[in-house]
Amino acid sequence: MNISRRGFLKLGCVFGASCLIVGYPVMIEPHIIMMNRYRIPVAHLPESFRGFTIVHLTDIHYGPLLPLSMVEEIVHRVHRVKKDLIVCTGDFVHERNAVDQIDGVWPILSRLSSKTGVFSVLGNHDHWADTERSQYWLDRTGQNARHQIKAVDRGNQRVWFVGAGDLWEDHEPLDRLLKKIPSEDCRIVLAHNPDTADTQFDGRVDLMLCGHTHGGQINIPLVGPPILPVRNKSYSSGLKVSPRGTKVFISKGIGWSICPVRFNCRPEIAVLELVPEALGA
Repeated sequence: MNISRRGFLKLGCVFGASCLIVGYPVMIEPHIIMMNRYRIPVAHLPESFRGFTIVHLTDIHYGPLLPLSMVEEIVHRVHRVKKDLIVCTGDFVHERNAVDQIDGVWPILSRLSSKTGVFSVLGNHDHWADTERSQYWLDRTGQNARHQIKAVDRGNQRVWFVGAGDLWEDHEPLDRLLKKIPSEDCRIVLAHNPDTADTQFDGRVDLMLCGHTHGGQINIPLVGPPILPVRNKSYSSGLKVSPRGTKVFISKGIGWSICPVRFNCRPEIAVLELVPEALGA
């Protein structure tokens, strides 16, 4: 079959466009890691904590299509950010019933540091890989906030960070932790799964930081994410408010789950600037 030069060029353009459409969500967008900044008003936040900056990492999912070189780059970029605290809300690895990825990624994550420290909890994939080994690295790195409360002081004022863990695999009822905190103090909960905000608890939570959803990985314009691994489908990404009125920030995270794609939902390192919530807001 003879084909004209113009026809050949059209065919080439169609082929190239098809490759781009198919390849972009798999080979390009998952590797475009954004540094997204958010300003979050927080009730009961002391005035001395105005501007307190948290780098929030979640859902790294080290494993297929996410090499250690990307994890090293993430740590390098975090170190260049002016910050007060780093929090990590789980799913550091992708594997199941094995420890190779755990032992591969944690020596790199152990380099994370900030002037106030690093607080980390586990996600469902960390338990599915190996709970004991994941816990070992939390303890060894000094990042362990799982089922613990951590106080951060500025002068004579204080904010508490509460490690709730993962709703599916190691959920700690929040009231067991919240009751240890003075009633007037600000409480920020670290929970892998944002559905934790809808569990039964009576104590006040001023802000919950979560991951797990990956923002849906695919965000269709005017439609939103077609699939979210949560019961409350409003918990996609960004700052949300639970039915009980709790503010819930959900990061899009870094890696992937189920399918290695991202479309209109670039992975992110979230940088959160906290400010006191105005009275009556």
